Amino acid sequence: MSMEIFFDIHSNLPREGPGNNDSTRKAFSYVKNIPGDARILDVGCGPGMQTMELAKLSDGPITAVDTHQPFLDELARRAAEAGVSHRITPVNASMFALPFEPLSFDVIWSEGAIYIMGFGEGLRAWRPLLKSGGYLAATELCWLRDERPDEVERFWAEAYPSMKTVEQNLRIIAEAGYTLQEHFVLPDSAWWDDYYEPMRERISQLQDRYKNDRDALATLKEASREVELYRKYSSYYGYVFYVMQKTD
Repeated sequence: MSMEIFFDIHSNLPREGPGNNDSTRKAFSYVKNIPGDARILDVGCGPGMQTMELAKLSDGPITAVDTHQPFLDELARRAAEAGVSHRITPVNASMFALPFEPLSFDVIWSEGAIYIMGFGEGLRAWRPLLKSGGYLAATELCWLRDERPDEVERFWAEAYPSMKTVEQNLRIIAEAGYTLQEHFVLPDSAWWDDYYEPMRERISQLQDRYKNDRDALATLKEASREVELYRKYSSYYGYVFYVMQKTD
């Protein structure tokens, strides 16, 4: 998939992956005994729906990182509209090389983005940035059953070959130097309301724009297939929210 068609599909969506404010609030409820002015890092923030919710749930500064400047611009617009620009700092940087000093943050947050590095790789790479006893909360696409239909197995073997089961990820968390606080599967509404339904509308619009572009149409067809696979097989895989604390 070219990045141009990817951003055409994803531009101006409410979110850049499955999630919702209820799930953000639920995950944050397991973050205990942090300072009132806790410093939060949101990695792979996208247009920042969860960033804005974190600003409601906390009182300290939030640094929001992404590599796509239009997403950061949209977050800045949302923050200004909500009157919280003084607390949210958008930063254009790669999650592979975060430009922050060790022990800089009380909480690291990442919804729908850690897969870019790989779950274990992200946990290990970001751990030094957390203060003693700091928290990391991330959503990760996981298999929810050990046996899966061939159709969905083949699709995700190509789209995300490192996708693991919940149990495998729990072991990765412990091995990476964290203590699990809680984990839960995101509800179906977290996929549909702010992600797949708006994406389906966008795909429909783009099919007319790209009607003479065979490669673009193939990409749009593949994106539509992903949506329909979730409709058919949502009991076999899903996003899981993991909330963990750095082990000293």
